[in-house]
Amino acid sequence: MHPFTYTRVSETREAIDAGRRGGRYIAGGTTLVDLMRETVEHPETLVDISRLPLREITATERGGLRIGALVTMSEAAAHPKVRTLYPVVSEALELSASAQLRNMASIGGNIMQRTRCTYFRDVTADCNKRDPGSGCAARDGYNRTHAILGTSDSCVATHPSDAAVAFAALEASVHLLGPDGERRVPFADFLLKPGDTPQREQAVRQGELITAVEIPALPRPLKSGYLKVRDRQSYEFALTSAAVALHIKSGVIHEAKIAAGGVGTVPWKLPEVERHLVGRRPSDALWTAAAEKAAEGARPLAHNRFKVALLRRTVERQLRVVGGMK
Repeated sequence: MHPFTYTRVSETREAIDAGRRGGRYIAGGTTLVDLMRETVEHPETLVDISRLPLREITATERGGLRIGALVTMSEAAAHPKVRTLYPVVSEALELSASAQLRNMASIGGNIMQRTRCTYFRDVTADCNKRDPGSGCAARDGYNRTHAILGTSDSCVATHPSDAAVAFAALEASVHLLGPDGERRVPFADFLLKPGDTPQREQAVRQGELITAVEIPALPRPLKSGYLKVRDRQSYEFALTSAAVALHIKSGVIHEAKIAAGGVGTVPWKLPEVERHLVGRRPSDALWTAAAEKAAEGARPLAHNRFKVALLRRTVERQLRVVGGMK
């Protein structure tokens, strides 16, 4: 591990000043400390933000929900408003990591976490995300767990967060505070596809601090849930996952919010699936036809072609569960 300095702040302005000078924010430390230990990351300064007043979950004036960036994953999953209004978020959080990690990791840190690609974490392997211009060892290596959507010639790594898939489905937004003031970024624009710059993963400016994730008000009644398919049932990242929220009234689907995880370089919104559902009545045939659209545009690699069919099955299964037809 490389030498670094450590400072703890108690006010957001202190944090932003330190971040503007190049400091890296740390709260639970469940991702960054690992990367420092593996010499993937070597920040010169760590800024401990764990004492900042960003730990509240509150209803918004318009009927949505705002989750403070330092709320832990376990706190968010257990919160009555999250469980009642957006169970898809609670389920995604509870299917993440281990209980010990969920007790430490923050919501802000979870959506900022970096990929679990083995080549990214192996400093002897070529990786454009870690060392721009070096190449992507995953493209010609063993790539069973890598992305089939949103890939580029520079990178095929998946985004690992389960909660981010739920936030993407619900069309949440990220609140940021920085040297130039406050701003809000739609979740669809917050996490960046690799393109030719895979080292740039989030739309965060120098010194900016995540203060909250806000879920908008959605029409009621709303049923939602999260399904995660993985190689083992505990402490494993998704091969595929599906976050589904449906507003069904008078037997007709009036609104559908759907995203997939484990298959994209970012949590992958599925607008074609959503459009196919809206205005129709739930049926076995509808779920199957909608799910067929889930993998449109997929670019599978040598070892992960199975993900195309698995993604379709995962989306269809979760549509049936949330739509009331198991």
